[in-house]
Amino acid sequence: MIDIRRDDAYKTNVLDYLEMTVQRHPEGTAVDDGKLALTWKELESTAKQIGSAVSRRVPPRSPVPVLMEKSSLTLAAMLGIVYAGCFYVPVNPANPPERIKKILRVLKAEIIIAEEKEAEALLSDMQGIEKITAEQLLEEETDRDRLIRIREGAEETDILYGIFTSGSTGNPKAVVVSHDAVIRFISHFTAIFGITEKDILGNQAPFDFDVSVKDIYSSIMTGAQLVLIPKKLFSTPPGLLDFLCEKKVTNLTWAVSALTLVSSLKGLDYRVPETVKRVLFSGEAMPPKQLRMWQRALPGTRFVNLYGPTEITCNCTWFDVDREYSDGEKLPIGNAFPGRRVFLLDEDQQEIVIPGKTGEICVAGESLAEGYYRDAEQTAKRFPMYPEGSPDGERICRTGDLGYYDEDGNLVFAGRRDFQIKHMGHRIELEEVEAAMNAVDGVERSCCVFDREHNRLAGFYLGSGKPAEVRAVMKEKLPVYMVPAKIIQTSVMPLNKNGKTDRTYFMEQLRGKRNDKQDSGLHAGKEAQK
Repeated sequence: MIDIRRDDAYKTNVLDYLEMTVQRHPEGTAVDDGKLALTWKELESTAKQIGSAVSRRVPPRSPVPVLMEKSSLTLAAMLGIVYAGCFYVPVNPANPPERIKKILRVLKAEIIIAEEKEAEALLSDMQGIEKITAEQLLEEETDRDRLIRIREGAEETDILYGIFTSGSTGNPKAVVVSHDAVIRFISHFTAIFGITEKDILGNQAPFDFDVSVKDIYSSIMTGAQLVLIPKKLFSTPPGLLDFLCEKKVTNLTWAVSALTLVSSLKGLDYRVPETVKRVLFSGEAMPPKQLRMWQRALPGTRFVNLYGPTEITCNCTWFDVDREYSDGEKLPIGNAFPGRRVFLLDEDQQEIVIPGKTGEICVAGESLAEGYYRDAEQTAKRFPMYPEGSPDGERICRTGDLGYYDEDGNLVFAGRRDFQIKHMGHRIELEEVEAAMNAVDGVERSCCVFDREHNRLAGFYLGSGKPAEVRAVMKEKLPVYMVPAKIIQTSVMPLNKNGKTDRTYFMEQLRGKRNDKQDSGLHAGKEAQK
């Protein structure tokens, strides 16, 4: 395993690590999507061929969107874009056509790599952009001299990838991250968690979600095998668990919602993936009840709570879960990764050091994103200098998340600033209401939303408990102003494209914009009466 903290080992381009891994394990399996498995040598060869073709069409440092389902070939296409000196932007074909067009307008890309059906159906009216498939690019010859010249002109600050997040204005924003940021973070990540070439990484996250960055580059930098889990398996936990066991997966770096889907549907009662030796989770607060199910099923496995927005390159803090947490307890997000400084700022822009006081989580140090592509205003707002106006200031990322220190000095996530509401004269964190609901017997997962128009809280939950029973228990746990006016039982907990609970879906349900006829995926049960 390469440790970049040794000056003689540090490389400035992720392709250097890919090629080092190819030299060490040429015939080892690099990536397996269940249909196509590529060795490290084949992955490199395919990427170079695609990279040569891309480089004939666009100059280095250009954005190249990839509109393809997650697969081994998709990974090769992404790495091919990097060989061309460009940066890749994964775009999920499941996105609505209008969102895809908004993404392309932000990028102003000259070329898009897309599956043929996607290119034809979604992009027929887009002008000024060449649509081409990975298969067509593979019809062209590799130009090794061209690739060498491109690499000679590369810099460590060159953008490696762009990932789109939602924007407050309704237009998506592209977070762009450099080679150096990824190399430094993944070096710490693989060293801390002991990931080596002997591991088999079970990838859950889509490529347009930055959780997948940890899988992809942990594999490339160590030689670990990357197994891409088919999306359809997450709707059938028994099939998913059979797949994990068959592939002998050793590492799960998953979104919380994916883990709780398995445990809440009793998948672990069917079969336990005994080869898994570490479970690393992030994206949302993990309900202790669901975590205990995993801990008891895999008593010898390492469980780690990770935290960090896309803007800081995957994660900035981590916490080893060394015991079972009871319902209602909050799981810390821990302490900073090496090379980072994570701190809290109050409303007066002063650092918070005392336990229990809530402030905005801010991050400084290595591996911050370069900013938002073609959006200097939002970049300046999210990545200011701190202290402002100081000649000794440093660039930071203001995450928009709230946190506080516990008595042990660990950072605890306290919700989003935009999930903090004022109701009946009180400031309320929606995550706190959800934590109380999740702790109720008969509740597997919950989502709380606030309807500002009607000044009411509503709680949706998945589970067998009756709404009146859930309300009665919540009244015992929370002040009356924090108990939702409406408590609604639902048959599913919809997720957004990043694998997080889809709050917009439930807000539309609450406002009557969705009903069972419009979307059979959610069936509201009886509401509890006040």
